[in-house]
Amino acid sequence: MGGISIWQLLIIALIIVLLFGTKKLRTLGGDLGSAVKGFKKAISDDEQAQAAKKDNDADFDQKQLSEKQGEQVQSGQKDQKDKEQA
Repeated sequence: MGGISIWQLLIIALIIVLLFGTKKLRTLGGDLGSAVKGFKKAISDDEQAQAAKKDNDADFDQKQLSEKQGEQVQSGQKDQKDKEQA
């Protein structure tokens, strides 16, 4: 009883077409469609950028860490030898 029936929707659509014309409505629909496509593309690009950034955040090489530790041990041994010689 309080809802909008199909006949009322058809009358509203007819009034809109008469006011604006089909050409203007077609242009408006195309503009709206391109805006939605652009929005979806921007969202997907942003998600891809965040995924790439997340992958690079904790990216480190174990060899580099072990090499650095080895260098520290070697430099510590050299310091001890220098102290012994002095």
